[in-house]
Amino acid sequence: MSGGVDSSVAAYLLKEAGHRVEGVFMKNWEGDDTETYCSAANDIADAQAVCDLLEIKLHLVNFADQYWQHVFTYFLEAYRAGYTPNPDILCNKEIKFRAFLDYAKQHGADFIATGHYARIERSSQQTRLLKGLDPQKDQSYFLSALTEAQLKHSLFPIGELPKQDVRAIAKKIGLANHAKKDSTGICFIGERKFKTFLNEYLAAQPGRIETLDGDILGQHDGLMFYTIGQRQGLKLGGQKGRIEAAWYVVEKNIKQNILIVAQGNDHPALFKQNLTVRNIHWINDAPHLPMQLMAKTRYRQTDQACEISLNQDCYEVKFKQAQRAITPGQAVVFYQDDICLGSGMIE
Repeated sequence: MSGGVDSSVAAYLLKEAGHRVEGVFMKNWEGDDTETYCSAANDIADAQAVCDLLEIKLHLVNFADQYWQHVFTYFLEAYRAGYTPNPDILCNKEIKFRAFLDYAKQHGADFIATGHYARIERSSQQTRLLKGLDPQKDQSYFLSALTEAQLKHSLFPIGELPKQDVRAIAKKIGLANHAKKDSTGICFIGERKFKTFLNEYLAAQPGRIETLDGDILGQHDGLMFYTIGQRQGLKLGGQKGRIEAAWYVVEKNIKQNILIVAQGNDHPALFKQNLTVRNIHWINDAPHLPMQLMAKTRYRQTDQACEISLNQDCYEVKFKQAQRAITPGQAVVFYQDDICLGSGMIE
C-alpha cells in the first residue's frame, strides 16, 4: 500500500473477491523526508486512510537496509562505471518481490499483491508474466527480472484494467486519492534534482565534450550525468562556424572521460542495429537459440523485431531495424506476443 490509487484499488478488488487482505507500507529510504520530495509521512497517511475505508490492517515496515545493500549500491556502482542503470527493475526483484514477499510469508500470507499493470498466467506446467492489457500503462518491463517462484506467490488485480477505470473505481468507492498523480523519480527515493542528489554520493569528474571527429566543443560536468540520446543540459548552443542544430549525446568514452556528441535528432550515430548482453534472466525455461523474438530497450517503446543468439560468452541481439539511443546499463526486455520472457542489462 503505497498511498497511491493503483495499490488502493488493487486492495479493494481483492477484498471484493473474498480474500482476506492486509496492507503493507514499505519505507525503504532513510534520507530527508520533506515536502520538496516524495513525503513518506503523507504517503503513510494516504495509505492509512485507504485501509481505514476498506477496514483492513496496515503494517508499516522498513526495508532501508535491504534497499541500500541490494539496490542503491548497485545503482551507484553502475553510474560510477559509466552506465545508465534502471533501479526500478532491481527494486522490484529485490524489495517488492523478495523482502516484501518474505515478510508476507512470515505473517502467514498466501500471496502478495501490488498495483502493477501486468498479468499472470497460471497453468499446471508454468506461471508466466504477461503484459498489462492497457498498452499505455503496461509495466511488465519493470517486472522482467522476477522469477517464476516469485510470480507464483503474486497477484496483479488491476492488470486487466485501463488506468481510467482504476481511477473511476477509486472515485466510486470514495477513495480520497482517486486523483492522486502517479509517482515518478527514483524507485523509493522519489522526485528530486538528480544531479544534486547523485553528487552527494559520487564525485563528479568533469571532462571534454567532443564531436565524432575529435573537435573539442566544451566541458561536461561528469559522464554520470549524461545518457545516450540526451539533448538537454549540454550547453552547446551557438558554436561558432557551425550550423544551428541541436546537439545529442551519442557516446561516452569512459576510459578518456570524453562525452561525444553529434548534431541532429536523427544523426546516424544515434542508431544501432546490434547490442550485447552478458547475462539474460529468463523467467521460465530458457528458449532454444538463435530465436526470433520481440524486444524493447526502454519503457514505453513499441516492441521491436529481433534475433537473439548466444555468441561465446555473451548474447547478441540484432534488430530488424536500427534502434535509436540504445543505452548501456538499461534493460533489454524480451517478449513473445504478450508473454514477457525475461531481460538482461545492455553492455
